[in-house]
Amino acid sequence: MTELLHDLVRNDSPHPEAFTRAEVGWTPHLPPLAEEDLTERHYDGLVDASRAKNDYFRLLARDPEVLKARTLVDKDIFYNAAEGLPRAERELSATAASRRNGCVFCASVHARFAAHHSKRVDDVDLLLDEGVDADLGERWNAVVAASVALTDTPSAFGPDEIARLRAAGLDDLEVADVIHGAAFFNWANRLMLSIGRPVAPA
Repeated sequence: MTELLHDLVRNDSPHPEAFTRAEVGWTPHLPPLAEEDLTERHYDGLVDASRAKNDYFRLLARDPEVLKARTLVDKDIFYNAAEGLPRAERELSATAASRRNGCVFCASVHARFAAHHSKRVDDVDLLLDEGVDADLGERWNAVVAASVALTDTPSAFGPDEIARLRAAGLDDLEVADVIHGAAFFNWANRLMLSIGRPVAPA
């Protein structure tokens, strides 16, 4: 334990100075599994073998069955976009939750996706720079407000947020996708913030 604490104190990699779409790094507080120690069970939990290169996923691979369930839910929320909300607005919900929670790493990842899929780079940057009260147009404002309500406390989300989403043109499947994206990252931010910390872009 003393050696671990010493390593944490020595880890003086710079923190990010602001929210950004640049590629932020992440460093764990606890040692992840070494890549050479991964077994077939661990790779099954990783779902994508390429994730064996990633410290975060190798740390979560200490409980591979839970990691697999988490990853399959994540993929279904963000990549299964044949129906429901467009991918850009799924990413917007995750970005808004991450911005509210102060998770610089997650916000950077999902802001890049939101900007790429929507082509609304300036609006995404406004959300990162000004926070969740930035004016992004009513449809995006409704998505952000719903995501923030879920993030602050799930019981704060209710009929008012749903009515605003519907007034902005979202149908039932699209409303469900906002909830899924924000709720997943409401949890994922807290996990990342508790087991590691972001590192400033190079």
